[in-house]
Amino acid sequence: MNNISFSLCQGGILLLRGANGAGKSSLLRALAGLTPLATGDLSWNNLPALTDREAHAARIGWLGHQDAVKPALTPAEQVPEAGLALVGLEKFAHLPSRFLSAGQKRRLALARVAVAEKPLWLLDEPTTGLDSASIQQFLGLCEAQRWRGGMIIASTHTPIELPDTQVLTL
Repeated sequence: MNNISFSLCQGGILLLRGANGAGKSSLLRALAGLTPLATGDLSWNNLPALTDREAHAARIGWLGHQDAVKPALTPAEQVPEAGLALVGLEKFAHLPSRFLSAGQKRRLALARVAVAEKPLWLLDEPTTGLDSASIQQFLGLCEAQRWRGGMIIASTHTPIELPDTQVLTL
């Protein structure tokens, strides 16, 4: 990946597209401060973003390929019940998470990002494993994030139908 440049304003959504191995996940990890930038700068409000890594991490809601769902804990032990309602998991609140389907685990991970109310969501293939109803719930979460003035950068191979999105093809 060379010569990548973009900016995102409050309420902005940027979709990263490209073939497998194009660098979408690598770019998300670099934006999160999880891996170093090979070259270039990352700014937040025109200031260097990574000089204070703790402050940078505090403004990010992260969803990677792995859902980071703890199998021995119940969904209610991992996300407030109001968050479970956002993704339709309230009836599974007290079931050990190891019994959830892949799509349910993904929804639980999305709920964790949504309830944290961070200004920037970095989402790596957020719709993986989701059925069409769950994708609609996810789009509603994205619109709520946008309405709060939050921003989203998401990698995707599937269409994410949201108005006024930027697309960066890698």
